[in-house]
Amino acid sequence: MDEVVLLEVADGIATVILNRPQAMNALNRALRQRLAEVMRKVDADAAVRAVILTGAGTRAFTAGLDLKELGSEEGALGSANATDPADNPVKAIELCTKPVIGAINGVAITGGFEVALACDVLVASANARFADTHARVGIVPGWGLSQKLSRMIGISRAKELAFTGNFLDAQTALAWGLVNHVVAPEDLLPLARRLAGDMAGIDPAFLAAYKRLIDDGYAASFGEGLALEAERSGAANRAVSPQEVEARRAAVQERGRTQG
Repeated sequence: MDEVVLLEVADGIATVILNRPQAMNALNRALRQRLAEVMRKVDADAAVRAVILTGAGTRAFTAGLDLKELGSEEGALGSANATDPADNPVKAIELCTKPVIGAINGVAITGGFEVALACDVLVASANARFADTHARVGIVPGWGLSQKLSRMIGISRAKELAFTGNFLDAQTALAWGLVNHVVAPEDLLPLARRLAGDMAGIDPAFLAAYKRLIDDGYAASFGEGLALEAERSGAANRAVSPQEVEARRAAVQERGRTQG
């Protein structure tokens, strides 16, 4: 049987590929469970410093939950909304301590939109499109879409997508701040690898703590987030010696010169 999720690791970067292109990478139970397993595996692998998540083929990142499966199996929808990261790929992505770059190569629809939003950074192919069709299907989102999207692009825009089910094209997603970059399809993975390579050059323990600080603060109020930063930065920065700061400053300056 073909692997529903492919994993490639090279140069400290794990590339995770949703691999049901014949079904637009729809999230059936097998793919959901395997994706959660793979995300836990790369999180535990000390050799992995950054992760790229993408879809096989050019048509879809993922078209979301497999509606054929949901319509034919009793209890399938309940298992899809499981909060345990062992069964919930979105939770497994969110809990990954490594930075996760979502390389959106095609459509990301409903549950697939939620998988995309679980990533830390999104880059998109020019033919990527996003859609929230929960209302049209009659299923309430359970992986965070109703709360995350409004915080990312504004409540009015999120409501427009939720209440119409219309597609959001890649360039508009860029203008709205949903994705960071839009490139030609053939340039998508090279861009994702360059960004992942930059992230892989950061001390992994520091990067994990910084990611946690951003995520924890984002989930709190602004005032609570500032207090959290003050608490954690004070404890962490006291452990850094002046010699370490000087050595890192020189490295940052040199890197800046090479970037022009």
